Amino acid sequence: MKFLYAFLIVGLFFGCSTKTPEAKSREKVEIYDLVHLPQEPNFYTKDLNFSISDLSRQEKFERSYFRVWNLEKQTTTVEDIKWPFRSYGTKNGYGENLQLLEQTFFDVMYENSNFDAFSTLNAKAVTLHYLNMRLFPTIRPLLLNPDLAGEGFPFDYLQNSSIHANEPIVVSHYSKDREWVYIFSSFASGWVKASEIAFLEEEQAQAWQNAQQVFFTKENVALYDENGIFLFKSKIGMMLALIEEDEESYTLLAVSAYKTSQPLFVKTKVSKEIATKTALDFNADNLNKIMSEVSASKYGWGGMYEQRDCSSLLRDMFTPFGIWLPRNSYRQSKVGEVIKLDGLSEDEKIKTIKEKAIAFKTLLYRKGHIVLYVGTYNDEIIIFHDTWGIRTNKNGKEGRIVIGKTIFSTLKLGEEQAYYDTNSSMIKSLKSMNILY
Repeated sequence: MKFLYAFLIVGLFFGCSTKTPEAKSREKVEIYDLVHLPQEPNFYTKDLNFSISDLSRQEKFERSYFRVWNLEKQTTTVEDIKWPFRSYGTKNGYGENLQLLEQTFFDVMYENSNFDAFSTLNAKAVTLHYLNMRLFPTIRPLLLNPDLAGEGFPFDYLQNSSIHANEPIVVSHYSKDREWVYIFSSFASGWVKASEIAFLEEEQAQAWQNAQQVFFTKENVALYDENGIFLFKSKIGMMLALIEEDEESYTLLAVSAYKTSQPLFVKTKVSKEIATKTALDFNADNLNKIMSEVSASKYGWGGMYEQRDCSSLLRDMFTPFGIWLPRNSYRQSKVGEVIKLDGLSEDEKIKTIKEKAIAFKTLLYRKGHIVLYVGTYNDEIIIFHDTWGIRTNKNGKEGRIVIGKTIFSTLKLGEEQAYYDTNSSMIKSLKSMNILY
């Protein structure tokens, strides 16, 4: 058993109007799958007849989790991180006021990105709390045409990904005004505010990653230091280093805010009911427990608002089991044994899935969306996913019936709707399936 016995503790709108805006009512639409399919995870996990308890999974997971601290050389180039400036501009970028962004916005962002300083720091650090990694050094959004379905709120295209509290990162460089830093994590990169990270010395980083790691198994439990000061809330997908344990609890190492981006190491005590020091056995009881936690997540594009999108849902869900997944849907679809579905008829796709997919071990992928296969119900293929909504097409105008949460559904979600866009059906657009184990 590895413990971290020694650690370093470093010292110590008001609106323009007073009128309350009138709420615009949204017509409630009954969606067949959400009414007629069980939405409780234990309904689908109860008949699971296998268990995986391979302890080597945790070691492999930790290697991937900490690899950003152990790269000999950064493979990403400065031209790689400039891609947003090549993709967005005054012809397709809208701001928070739903007006086209002016060229000065992009010029200021480019200048402040300080690309000449790229990869000059290469310093190990950790995040201080749950953060949004941005493609430009700004909290301002960039929307595509807000008049089109799927291109306005909540799709801020400057949101690359979220990242959990106290996760290992490497800092490439500061923005020109030094308010922001460009960071690399083990799964994504982007801009975060310099005040939201703490730099670590080499020996501190080594001690952290050599310690026994603890996975969280419950969401949104407030964590405090020894003086009762709030640190952050637990999230499925988080890990912290173990200092010591007793019969009922773990004492973990956390990094809190201090000054000039220096770490303040503190202890936080958590119940063993919300965490585990070994990767969970992949079985029905544990799947039900973790899926029940992440099922409460609403849809959050790129992890915004501390919520999840389709790929972050799966990535976080598999973490307590010591199963590493990349961040985006395309890369997740390449893990394990990949079976091509593109080019097959709908009937052939259904037949292939039913014959070859393994419940809770198989992902189904279409461009921009990935889901977990959980089995069949009434001879229909059932999937678990976080989705924004159902595409519609009324008189040539694309629309959405918004769902905005994690659900169980068939591959024909929404087909009963009057203006359902048949061209966007999940089964029609499926490209592949991949068996993780």
